[in-house]
Amino acid sequence: MLYNNVSLTAIGYELAPVVVTSTELEERLQPVYKKLGLPTGQLEMLTGIRERRYWNPKQAMWQPAAAAARKAIAKSNIQASDVQMLIYAGVCRDNLEPATACAVADSLGLNHKAVVFDISNACLGILSGIVEIANAIELNQIQAGLVVSCESARQIVDLTIDRITANPNMDAFRPAMATLTGGSGAVAVLLARSDSYPAGHKLQGGVIRSATEHHRLCRWGPDTGIPASAPMTMETDAAAVLENGVALGVETWNALKQETNWTDDLPHKVICHQVGAWHSDAVLKALSIPKEKDFTTFEYLGNVGTVSLPITAAIAEERGALDPGNTVAFLGIGSGLNCLMLALDW
Repeated sequence: MLYNNVSLTAIGYELAPVVVTSTELEERLQPVYKKLGLPTGQLEMLTGIRERRYWNPKQAMWQPAAAAARKAIAKSNIQASDVQMLIYAGVCRDNLEPATACAVADSLGLNHKAVVFDISNACLGILSGIVEIANAIELNQIQAGLVVSCESARQIVDLTIDRITANPNMDAFRPAMATLTGGSGAVAVLLARSDSYPAGHKLQGGVIRSATEHHRLCRWGPDTGIPASAPMTMETDAAAVLENGVALGVETWNALKQETNWTDDLPHKVICHQVGAWHSDAVLKALSIPKEKDFTTFEYLGNVGTVSLPITAAIAEERGALDPGNTVAFLGIGSGLNCLMLALDW
């Protein structure tokens, strides 16, 4: 898919206020570590994650998402009344219904003609929302749209620690390891027609591929809203997700390069979904991307699901890692398995 008239205008984000280190989590897991003979410090050693952030208990998801949206709008020359589509794309949401997007739209005071809905696509939610809004812009159905998300890891991590502490064996611990990397945050991505709002980063296009035969490798549920009113579990076969996700990533990456006609020196920079050091290294190696082209935040934010990639892009821009004129690739691989990669002119 290619675009002629779509720009990523601005990204706004909210950092969750409570910093939780990997050391703190391992202190809570000491009875498990002792029984299984596991060395302290392995969580950070294996993942590269020193700390992550949590919202305060009972935090509604729509509130930080709306705050991030206001920041994105404030960075642009677009008014809230100009936004004609709003998509909430988080894994975490406030209720099964209505759409969490409704609360965000109400908080922003969007026009009653705006299209407002939720979508769900695991960690690819924001990228999928970008595609939905870009398609509507390219078809001249709307002039501008917002895709927002808020993710919360506090409850699922607490439940996971309680579960494996009550049943300390490797069969319980191994699939819970990835859950401990989870962090919290909120993000909003504002897109608009390039000819109406020329400021921004032009969206060249993207490619989507799936390998849904692997949909059982990472599961979180049941979904009753966040915080959940019923017990939730998350289990991940991290090794299988990595192996099959990287294979799918290679297929998608090759298709993206063909779609965009990139030469071997492009893109100048990449922003990947932030899982951890082992995932980042494996993906970059498989795609033959030099490590210096990458920018990471997992070390201090952990894996923030749908929020991870766009918040990393925003921080990279703030820190001067993305220069005007750079060609940038957003590389997303999520549970399902699904892979979505986008190309932008920064």
